[in-house]
Amino acid sequence: MNTSASLSGKIKSMSETPSPTNHGRVDADGTVYVITSAGERRVGQVPDVSPDEAMAFFVRRYEALSTEVNLLRQRIVSGSVSPDEARRQIRTLRTNILEANAVGDLDALAASLDGVAPVLETKAAERREARARQHEETRAAKEEMVAEAERLAAGNDWRGGVNRFRALLEQWKALPRIDRTTDDELWHRFSSARTTYTRRRKAQFAQQAEHREAARRTKERIIAEAERLSTSTDWGPTAHAFRELMTQWKAAGPAPREVDDELWKRFRGLQDVFFDARNEVFRKQDAEFEENLAAKQALLDEAERTILPVTDVERARHQLRAFLERFNAHGKVPREAIRTVDGRVRALEQAVKQAEEAEWRRTDPQARERAADTVAMLTSQIDKLTAQAEAAEARDDTREAGQLRDSISTYRGWLDQAQKTLDEFSA
Repeated sequence: MNTSASLSGKIKSMSETPSPTNHGRVDADGTVYVITSAGERRVGQVPDVSPDEAMAFFVRRYEALSTEVNLLRQRIVSGSVSPDEARRQIRTLRTNILEANAVGDLDALAASLDGVAPVLETKAAERREARARQHEETRAAKEEMVAEAERLAAGNDWRGGVNRFRALLEQWKALPRIDRTTDDELWHRFSSARTTYTRRRKAQFAQQAEHREAARRTKERIIAEAERLSTSTDWGPTAHAFRELMTQWKAAGPAPREVDDELWKRFRGLQDVFFDARNEVFRKQDAEFEENLAAKQALLDEAERTILPVTDVERARHQLRAFLERFNAHGKVPREAIRTVDGRVRALEQAVKQAEEAEWRRTDPQARERAADTVAMLTSQIDKLTAQAEAAEARDDTREAGQLRDSISTYRGWLDQAQKTLDEFSA
């Protein structure tokens, strides 16, 4: 039978027990007694209250003890308290219950603690199993670390391997010890792997020293080529050549530590000579572009003040042509300003173009004639509907008269729009 389920059943059965007040009584002076298997015992006195209130005071103490029992059961079932600690708490709680100044079935409440014994034993067994699992997991973890150490010892990761061995050692120290024989054997294998790796790494570094000397000679050759290029004014190709030299520099690898930084300073200094000269030329060019930008912005400000809004199309056309001639006389502007400047120029051109198109539409005789015909047609229709509405009103046909008046209102709105269009041709 599942022990947790059994304990839950016991808890449920306790909720169905008689009222705690069945296990006590109250004297007229407010003295309260509890009745246990050992007989009747005075638990206290609550003067100047009703017997029910006096009894309720000590029943609440019993309920508090019952709550402690239930909480302890739950902690034992959940495993949040160790078996040894649980046994200590049970002993203490049992004593507190039997000696409590409370009213309720204290005997049954104390006896209910016995119901947790099976669960307690189960939890103790689970803890023992957990410790055994931890022992096995630690052994497996150390075996895995030994296997990784032996792989590192056989590999060629000279940079990352050192850090990994250091990390593995810290992890090893953090793990608990297992049985001495197994632990010593695994440590011997781990330590031997570290020693093998260290010896091979030192041999590798000796070989690297030869490569570093070769790198030194390569970098000195690159520096000689950089000296030749540093005074060139052929900006594009020379910049590309310096990028190629940088690629060769990186491919050469590190030179001996005591000269590598000095070689790099010499090479970097020669690059700076060239690129500083190129940047100075570009700086002057940028200054010229800034002057051009200022001049073009001033021309744009003037053009926007004098041309916009367009009221005289012919005059605006001449002003725009004169502006463009002066505007184009200035050279390039900074790259980041091109879009803004060109946008303002296009806005001016668009404003003049739209004014030209509006002027053409305003002076188009065919369009004016169409607008006049529309006004005449709508006026005629309104007159016709007005006559029909008056006739309907004369017949007292309010429904038809209302519909006609609504139509007249709609046509008047259309007539207002048509009249505005016609008036534009007279402006």
